[in-house]
Amino acid sequence: MYALTELESAFNSIRNDPDFQVIPNFPCLSINHFRGEIERLTDHYRRPNGEGPHIYLKREDLNHTGAHKINNAIGQVLLAKRLGKKRIIAETGAGQHGVATATVCARFGLECIIYMGAQDMERQALNVFRMRLLGAEVRGVHSGTATLKDATSEAIRDWVTNVESTHYILGSVAGPHPYPMMVREFHKVIGEETRRQAMEKWGGKPDVLVACVGGGSNAMGLFEDFVKDKDVRLIGVEAAGFGLDSGKHAATLTKGEVGVLHGAMSYLLQDDDGQIIEPHSISAGLDYPGVGPEHSFLKDKGRAEYYCVTDEEALEAFKRVSRLEGIIPALETSHALAYLEKLCPTLPDGTKVVLNCSGRGDKDVQTAIKYLKL
Repeated sequence: MYALTELESAFNSIRNDPDFQVIPNFPCLSINHFRGEIERLTDHYRRPNGEGPHIYLKREDLNHTGAHKINNAIGQVLLAKRLGKKRIIAETGAGQHGVATATVCARFGLECIIYMGAQDMERQALNVFRMRLLGAEVRGVHSGTATLKDATSEAIRDWVTNVESTHYILGSVAGPHPYPMMVREFHKVIGEETRRQAMEKWGGKPDVLVACVGGGSNAMGLFEDFVKDKDVRLIGVEAAGFGLDSGKHAATLTKGEVGVLHGAMSYLLQDDDGQIIEPHSISAGLDYPGVGPEHSFLKDKGRAEYYCVTDEEALEAFKRVSRLEGIIPALETSHALAYLEKLCPTLPDGTKVVLNCSGRGDKDVQTAIKYLKL
């Protein structure tokens, strides 16, 4: 608790400090990656009478390191420097948060240790190499399901053992307070940019925001600036894996119940005894049995809607968007893109839909090869 109290106090002291908002000589931040209407995908969903929604992408995949994760990594490493920490640890599932953390540690000359489930290391071998190339030590976690949940548990164990010298850069809006709030705040630039860029492009707000949800960071980053705008629909898309009835999915908000994991109360995949049920998703970044308190709150308040798509539907979207737009999306993002198949036929003509393209898909090509017969 001492470490969490120290972290919360430090974050509150710097969050509105103008000096903290200035990031000198860091060659990465994306800012303003917003693509105009993606015409071929918009045409794909146009109805025979010519009507249909207009689809736009928030291109977080164009960030340095290839995903939205760099926003939070930079904020937290600067906070760690303020706290005088010399050693950085992090957990990662898809590897994008690990790469972002390794990147900022290389930039600021800090020791970096990344915990990653052994199963995720195998399916995200490219990102493991990138982290090691950047100077990080990647520690495989073989306990439990050997995925993100277990990597997070191991990182927390490390942190409480080495708290005086170490800062834990948690990558999702999960874990104990102040992490969900802090990660949300470092990522809310996504929604702030979306609002500004929508005003520039068509002079109004989006009608619908769509993002994939695993741990939930990219979706909260997109949603946060619009939570009070009741006329903007917020839609999160979870992983249905082999199907909701199969028991092999990661649809925490759709099928989960309230419980406690990693120091936070949220919706969880758990059995009658409160033991965690192993999640499944073809996407390493969505393969988590919890979702954190931020999305759980939005669900309970009815402010956000949450749906899910299967592995097969995500793979089809992965292929479809690659061929229609020349953009190879992450398998995480592909879940959000797949939901457009169900969403778009229900939307009035001219509806403005902004989908958060949270990461690029080169990391997932080896996984896709096993399933797509091209």
